[in-house]
Amino acid sequence: MEMEKSTRHQKIIGDFGENLICNWLSRSGFEVSIVDHTGIDIIAYNPKRKQRIGITVKSRTRSEGTESDSVNLLSYRKENTDRDKLLKACEAFGCEPWLGIYIETTDYSDIYLTSLDNYDKKYRGESDRVVDTWKMKDKDKLQYDNDPEVKHVRIHFYLANWKW
Repeated sequence: MEMEKSTRHQKIIGDFGENLICNWLSRSGFEVSIVDHTGIDIIAYNPKRKQRIGITVKSRTRSEGTESDSVNLLSYRKENTDRDKLLKACEAFGCEPWLGIYIETTDYSDIYLTSLDNYDKKYRGESDRVVDTWKMKDKDKLQYDNDPEVKHVRIHFYLANWKW
């Protein structure tokens, strides 16, 4: 099915990605809240592990043929970088910095969740980039699925009579 996005789709998909990540964290025993704070979108607390995480969420829609395009995570184009904002917010709230990625295609969506530390150690690459990215080629997705520190949920879409 071809996607025809509304003028507010970017805002809608951003909110949806945050809420979907909150749902899966809540289903996993976390106390979760969406926050309107520079640098983080979600604060989650796992009472069993006594772990508090601050998550910046990036949500993207990929049309047919662009499913393997990378997702821009953290920009370094401004003086107060996205990484700085995430780290400062997490310091203020006593959280570990995490990255949440929600990507939807015409047939399925993926949620990825990992700590900034894990991303830096295994996936970041060169530190002098203008933008850090989350790669989405098949080999990258296989690497994420084999990494126990990357949480992943895939949701397949089933459409019945959804033509307008």
